[in-house]
Amino acid sequence: MTKRPSTNDCAGSSFTEVLVAMAILPLVLMGAIGAFHVADKIITLGTMSSRALAMAQARIEAKRSVRWERILMDDLNHDGMFESVMHDDGQNGDLVGGDGVYSATAEKEGVSLMWTVTPSRTGRLSGAGYVVIESRAIYETNQGHREIKLIAIRANPVYVGE
Repeated sequence: MTKRPSTNDCAGSSFTEVLVAMAILPLVLMGAIGAFHVADKIITLGTMSSRALAMAQARIEAKRSVRWERILMDDLNHDGMFESVMHDDGQNGDLVGGDGVYSATAEKEGVSLMWTVTPSRTGRLSGAGYVVIESRAIYETNQGHREIKLIAIRANPVYVGE
């Protein structure tokens, strides 16, 4: 013989259970919103650091790929025309005049980019055996300034020594 279920066994949830669920649901939703906020900040930081690294690498590669005579010229907007020429005069992005370091700067998409070309010997660039190319990308985060620094050496292809 099987016992027939009574109507009391199929009763719904009590009012207390509904109140507890209503108290927990907003806490869970606030936690999820907080997680999305943290994820957004991390993605933004990753985007800025990737952008800064790409810009610093692009500047190094631009200096490595041009002919030696044009290593101090910059095509910043990639249209085939040189917009700036690096000088060692302490003006227009050069930090200190006469120090043997050719410098330039640019600002783009929240990243401040500075690059330098330092010949192995002072004087004319054609008399240097190699140059040290340095590129720095600086950007702002909630924790302060972040900096990416890349350095490369490029040999003078026509240098025969002295």
